[in-house]
Amino acid sequence: MISRPKLDDYRIVGYYTGSVTIGVGLLMAIPLITSLLRSEWSVANDFLLSGALAIAVGYAFRLVCWRPRLPGMSWMHGLVVSAFAWLVAMIVGAVPYYLSGHYASFLDSTFDVMSGFTTTGLVLLQDLDHVSDGVNMWRHVITYVGGQGMVVLALTFLFSGMTSGLFKMYVGEGKDERLEPNVIHTAKAIWQISLIWLAAGTLALWLAGLAIGMQPVRAFLHGLWVFMAAWSTGGFAPQSQNILYYHSSLYEILTFILFVVGSFNFALHYAVWNGRKREIYRNIETSAMFVTVSALTAVTLIGLTRWGVYPNIMSLLRKGFYLLISGHTTTGFMTIYSRQFALEWGDMAILAITVAMLFGGSACSTAGGFKGLRIGIIFKALLQDIKKMVMPESAVVVQRFHHGKDVVLTDPTVRAAMTIVVLYVATWVAGTLGGVASGYDMVSSMFEAASVTGNVGLSDGITAPSMPAALKVLYIAIMWAGRMEFTSVLGLGAFAVASFRRRR
Repeated sequence: MISRPKLDDYRIVGYYTGSVTIGVGLLMAIPLITSLLRSEWSVANDFLLSGALAIAVGYAFRLVCWRPRLPGMSWMHGLVVSAFAWLVAMIVGAVPYYLSGHYASFLDSTFDVMSGFTTTGLVLLQDLDHVSDGVNMWRHVITYVGGQGMVVLALTFLFSGMTSGLFKMYVGEGKDERLEPNVIHTAKAIWQISLIWLAAGTLALWLAGLAIGMQPVRAFLHGLWVFMAAWSTGGFAPQSQNILYYHSSLYEILTFILFVVGSFNFALHYAVWNGRKREIYRNIETSAMFVTVSALTAVTLIGLTRWGVYPNIMSLLRKGFYLLISGHTTTGFMTIYSRQFALEWGDMAILAITVAMLFGGSACSTAGGFKGLRIGIIFKALLQDIKKMVMPESAVVVQRFHHGKDVVLTDPTVRAAMTIVVLYVATWVAGTLGGVASGYDMVSSMFEAASVTGNVGLSDGITAPSMPAALKVLYIAIMWAGRMEFTSVLGLGAFAVASFRRRR
């Protein structure tokens, strides 16, 4: 139990939350410039006002909480700032959405911002096909930034001298890999990787867009936006038909490559870029993902074949296999309409893709879900227990796994992995019950809850502006908790409870 927070604790949280809020306001310069270049004057005005508001709110936080010598940041501070800053960023980030006139309520606007920042990709926006380029740019920028790490991005550039505090907030966002000796260099390495991929991926998708007959500027913008969503395993797309809009096998192949690569651990990218290519097949996460993908692909294809949904192998690959991997990497790109899941796929294939969404991609990547690392650790622990049962009592059983380096499997490591998995399952159950209580059937509720919990974005039609407000709030909370991997959310909860506890 933590002690009741002191005034300085609130100042630390408020000061650095304000810094992140300023960062969100500065990010709005990107859609602002886009709107100006595209002659969208009213949209540019919306982003100018929204950016100014976000910066003003951020500076108000900092002004109220500033002191000449703030105490050092503890682990609790880092967790609370990470969780609380995401909520504030959600609110200020929703202002330009609401001003666009494409949302039925401010709640719907906040839903889409949280969906973007958490790289989920579920959408309540109305009339997407006629949304301005400025709004579309904002949708994909927040997805791209959310995938890499919003808090660390803001504080890396605004407070580059605060190394220890940054690492505590970095962990609070669900990451703990150190690619470099300190978190500032680690964050820069992550962004270097992402920006190089941004250039290459956008170019490839731009050329693909030109190949299918899109106008050059439109092809470039779509290529940029789709890359941001694919790399960040985010699922947003510029058109309501998602990837189906392009009717292009080339576009599907390119996005497939990008979201698979995007679901890999940043440490794995870093290792490969530094010449250690053996990490690709030695890493426990890629091994675990290969096994789960193989098993779930078989189940999905068998289920679809039994139902006779798709007439040939090409359709099975472009629909069934593509969507399974889109779900497993927690991307959420779709090559079918939402209701086709419920009406055509059958329970067997739906169950497989539901499990895939919960399993998710790699730890310390842009993906959500349990993560391959935890699945691999739990499997290794099971093997260790089996070996202990069949070997002599005097035998010492040591189980190892490779994750950047050879690591000895310990009980604390297994407990930590199991704890997070149990929290994910409990959250999924809560989301399922919320869907059922709102009047939706069990299978659809399970599917949608898995998509929300794993930050995926695939939908069978439940997520819509007409869904109950209480379910929207529940889904926002689940997306937020799942993306933060619960630790910082629990820390914020403990901080809030302690704030109201009487002093003894």
